[in-house]
Amino acid sequence: MTTAIAYTEFGGPEVLHEIPVPEPVAGPGRLTIRVAAAGVNPIDGKLRSGVRPSAAITEPRRVGGDGAGVVTAVGDGVDGFRVGDSVVFASAFGSYATDIAVPAEHVFARPPQVSAAEGAALGIPIGTAYQALRSLAVGSGDTVLVHAGSGAVGQALIQFAVLWGATVVATSSEGRFDRVRELGAIPVAYGEGLAERVRAAAPHGVTVAIDAAGTDEALDTSLELVADRQRIATLVRGRDAAALGIRAFSGGSPEPLTAQQQTWRTEAVPVALALMAAGRFVVELGPSFALADATEAHRLLEAGVSGKITLVP
Repeated sequence: MTTAIAYTEFGGPEVLHEIPVPEPVAGPGRLTIRVAAAGVNPIDGKLRSGVRPSAAITEPRRVGGDGAGVVTAVGDGVDGFRVGDSVVFASAFGSYATDIAVPAEHVFARPPQVSAAEGAALGIPIGTAYQALRSLAVGSGDTVLVHAGSGAVGQALIQFAVLWGATVVATSSEGRFDRVRELGAIPVAYGEGLAERVRAAAPHGVTVAIDAAGTDEALDTSLELVADRQRIATLVRGRDAAALGIRAFSGGSPEPLTAQQQTWRTEAVPVALALMAAGRFVVELGPSFALADATEAHRLLEAGVSGKITLVP
């Protein structure tokens, strides 16, 4: 029997329930996957709570988009996969489940150097970071200010930007400075005087700023330090971007991503997997929960935790 996590009303973590669902079918262009790990992302909690607007609930609504597992069936027209392959998937519907059907274009071979939990941690945060940096044309010679550098998106932003030759200054709590340094960035603390601390860390100036924190401090500091507002982006405060003259990628932005930006988000996962296999990119894992304990996982997500939370069916 296939089971999945779903909710029938908006609310707190307690609205999540384990339910039986039909066995997935590998239709044309799709694969079925036995889920080994599912990534728990902040957007999952925002949709569940109703903080991020979505359609009215008319039937049990499943949760999650990222995961990793083993192929159990291959649909017509799908090449490059066979039953038993270890894979990572992203942009799926309902990854909090024992089994799932996923379009082949969102499924990627998982190298043996990458665990299922690490693969499940990629999808949304890695895609968001990669696309934002590509959209802002970050490269050698840039100095990038990353707000919330120790989070999942922030860590990916740091690593891609450093790999592409940029200097990175990243905000975090002082307790997370070591992690930020390990990834190749210069850490600076949140709080009063942030702009001055960034100037001291980057005396030649900041050319790009990316807000993954969503605070007034992050936006105000970015506007103060970066001359070109088209090289400032928020990933959280999308609805405020137009008034500020900056760019927004998600975060409730009324402007949808372009086709090219969507392509970059998909491209990010195999890029990251190849880098991980070569020992050049890492993800930080947090606690893991059984599928039936998704409520507890969401409580911890809301409380805050270092590292990526995963569910293991």
